[in-house]
Amino acid sequence: ARSFSVPLQRPADCGADRYFDSSRLACAPCGVHQRQSAGGSSCVCEPGYRMVSTDGGFSCEKCPENMNGVTQDGWNCITCPKGLTSKGNCKCPNNEILVERSIDGILLNEALCIHCNGSEQSFSASDASGSRCVRCEKTFIQVSKSCDCNSPNILTGGLCFLAHEGLPPKGVAAVRFSQLGITLTSAWFLKNLQSSAFACWLYSNLTACQALGNMCVMNMNSLSSSSTDACGLFQYIFVSTARVGIIHSIPYWRHNLPWLYYGDQPGLASQMLEKNHFPTTFTFKGTDQDVKLKFIAASFDAAGNFLKWQSLEGGILQLCPDTQTKLNAAYVFGTTYQQSCKISVSKILLDFPNPVFFDVFLEYNGGNGQQHLWAVPVLNLNLQYNGKFVNQGSNMNNWLLTRRFFLVDALSGKENDLGKPPRVIRIASKITISIRLVSHTQRGTIYPPLITVAYTDVLVQNPETQSVTVSFAVSYEMNQSEAQIQTDIALGVLGGLAVLWSLLKTAGWKRRTGSSIIDLQTVFKFLLFYAGDLANVFFIVTVGTGIYWLVFFKAQQFVSVLLPLPSQEEDFVTYIACAFSLKALQFLHLLVSQLAVDIFFIDWERPKGKVLKAVEGEGVIKSATAPVSIWRTYFIANEWNEIQTVRKINPLFQVLAVLFFLEVVGFSNLALMDASSSLTRSSESYVAPWSRILRFGVSAALWVAIAILQVIFFAVIYERFIEDKISQFVDLCCVSNISVFLLSHNCFGHYIHGRSVHGHADTNMEEMNMNLKREAENLCSQRGLLPNTDGQTFQISISRKMRLQYDWIHETLTRKRGPARLLDSSANTFEQSTRAYNAMNKFLSSFIDHVHKEMDYIVKDKLLLERILGMEFMEPIEKSIFYNDEGHSFSDVLYYGNETTLLIFDILFFSVVDLASQSFVLAAILTYLQQELFRFIRNTLGQKNLASKTLVDQRFLI
Repeated sequence: ARSFSVPLQRPADCGADRYFDSSRLACAPCGVHQRQSAGGSSCVCEPGYRMVSTDGGFSCEKCPENMNGVTQDGWNCITCPKGLTSKGNCKCPNNEILVERSIDGILLNEALCIHCNGSEQSFSASDASGSRCVRCEKTFIQVSKSCDCNSPNILTGGLCFLAHEGLPPKGVAAVRFSQLGITLTSAWFLKNLQSSAFACWLYSNLTACQALGNMCVMNMNSLSSSSTDACGLFQYIFVSTARVGIIHSIPYWRHNLPWLYYGDQPGLASQMLEKNHFPTTFTFKGTDQDVKLKFIAASFDAAGNFLKWQSLEGGILQLCPDTQTKLNAAYVFGTTYQQSCKISVSKILLDFPNPVFFDVFLEYNGGNGQQHLWAVPVLNLNLQYNGKFVNQGSNMNNWLLTRRFFLVDALSGKENDLGKPPRVIRIASKITISIRLVSHTQRGTIYPPLITVAYTDVLVQNPETQSVTVSFAVSYEMNQSEAQIQTDIALGVLGGLAVLWSLLKTAGWKRRTGSSIIDLQTVFKFLLFYAGDLANVFFIVTVGTGIYWLVFFKAQQFVSVLLPLPSQEEDFVTYIACAFSLKALQFLHLLVSQLAVDIFFIDWERPKGKVLKAVEGEGVIKSATAPVSIWRTYFIANEWNEIQTVRKINPLFQVLAVLFFLEVVGFSNLALMDASSSLTRSSESYVAPWSRILRFGVSAALWVAIAILQVIFFAVIYERFIEDKISQFVDLCCVSNISVFLLSHNCFGHYIHGRSVHGHADTNMEEMNMNLKREAENLCSQRGLLPNTDGQTFQISISRKMRLQYDWIHETLTRKRGPARLLDSSANTFEQSTRAYNAMNKFLSSFIDHVHKEMDYIVKDKLLLERILGMEFMEPIEKSIFYNDEGHSFSDVLYYGNETTLLIFDILFFSVVDLASQSFVLAAILTYLQQELFRFIRNTLGQKNLASKTLVDQRFLI
């Protein structure tokens, strides 16, 4: 097989006697007396050798001893009277130029060094290349009337200055990289700092003043009363030129100087940022003029030259690459923008070899149609004021605002030689533009924007492997203290009402347990009730808050509110966490309470005749009462077991519907922190970060709305025309001739009167159909407990004597679980339980029939206030009380009667998972699994409790 492999060779690998052949992408040897050129891609003759043209290129020939120099072009030999350079060319002293040819181009035998005339007639000196005489720099002429800058005059940065009092002090060319703990002498500062300061001070040279200001910015605008660094020199000139005047009536913008600072007076920052209003307004829905932030920047190079005015659109300040549309989305008003990436140091050095400095303004239309600019202040987090990082604290009064900043500085970190790579570079790793809305505005008025910049110092070691994380963000905020106060008031008021409501619940619970002593159990019960009610308070407040922000932020045209920042959402998230924790406690309390309910099925069926039965062990046959079939009881127990976890909504449909509207229809897009209220987003557009408040508001609103629609559908349509399991259970009890007696509290519970109006239900199909037909034609009495009534369901409040009798029989029923099990055989235990079951059935049926006068009961209606408060005012001292209950409140011991608690728990569980994972899909899956898990626990343990309390064998509960 052919091989397509080639060796990897770089120009640096070739060495001094080889060059890099770009056609072969490999190193090739140089000819005789040749060496590698400076660029590495060709060969040149060694010093003392001239080039000779050949057919294949050139060869190198040694120059004779009397003409040991080589001309600048390398093709000829020449005599050099004043010595040679390292490359073998002729050299001349300063202020002399090298001449190798006559005026007509004839090569001279001996090179000439001609002195440039620096006298008053010509004022000439050699240029940088040493090949021609040019007029010398004007400062030399002004100071010394010649091209020499002799002592005591000062020569710095290629300029000559007259030594006299009042000159700026000698500048320190050091640059402090505080993050690395490095202070180095910058080659750029060493060359230009003093000359820029002198030229700015003496001649008001605009470029020099800008260059000095840029060096101050490269030093992080840091100020110190004892330092004469770039910023110290700038401040010296700024203070000394107060008489010159100011620009555009701005006291911090001095004539001829760049505007670097807003002043260092305490409290000035808050005055700049909060006392002034931006002259124009913004909207969410309007023309391009009103919905975009038009930032424009004046840009300068390091030498102080003005480059151009440029809009910030197109990613000027965004170091991370992206599409034009997504980059420009940063300046759409109301769109919270976040961009972050990791960039290699090598790419930064390639893209930003020279720093560019920006003075940023915000453009707006003046009243006369003239375009105006508003200066945007900068908060440099790396700025030091007398050694302290004053801008890193939260106290605005200590801030020192500035104007100019840069993105990358790869210049000041160069030591000794400006042509070599920098030792340290400084990168604007975090830029944030903050927009603050004026409080109580109705027209989108904002305070002046603030640009916050944080720089990272990087010690350049291996640029290919080193990288820096950079970010760019635009945030919108407003004073949330009023909203927080309103939330606290709502929590305080509703929390106080929750205490009263929990006290009423506790009082009702005490009444229903038949106890009047306030003990530790009472306090614990109060705390459980209060946990549930406080969870409802937190839920109401958080849902209301979420929907408020959703509606008022997304629907507004003229901006009056802005979303809380992520840091301001912490209290809201805490409220949701509290609501979920408390609601989970209430849910577990509800679960435990339902799993401890006392229940018994009263069988009203009476034996029909007698049957002959053989007596075991005696060999005789005797007549005995015909047994009553237990299958009806088993049937009712199974039905009760099935409706334990029936809900008023379909949980699976609820979860799927919420997920469908969020992810498929696109309601989740309403939770993005931008001004758009559209449910769809194009793939090319920028996707703003999520707002946790909006995520909760959207999801909770959908949960509640879909749940309400489900409840209405099931109540109005499904349960009326298709299937109502609760009402059908009551009907089934009556058809089966079985009543349900259940106690949810010690002295309170529910009674379902299922006594058949036909006297018996253990019959054949023909008679059963006949009985149903007679009942449908009103040919028999009504089903109610009282004559001529239909009331079959009751809330019951029983007396202490009745409860004691019930417990005595029930203790016998469950004794097999106690120590007596060690004494009795299994057969005796079973017979004992059977007798206890019959005794309980006989006792409860006789109780319902008013047989026990000392344990009698009365039937009455509940007062309206009793229904509202959920408690009973009358205490059943001598007689129990049956309250008519048309609302089937026995479902309170089932899932069905606690739909609100279950729904709120589901919503909060979904929201907590979503806020933790930022995934609606994961939240939906875990919510459904949680529902199924607790339904399984409720079914399994409820089935065991049912078998334990009713003596129905668990094997028959399917």
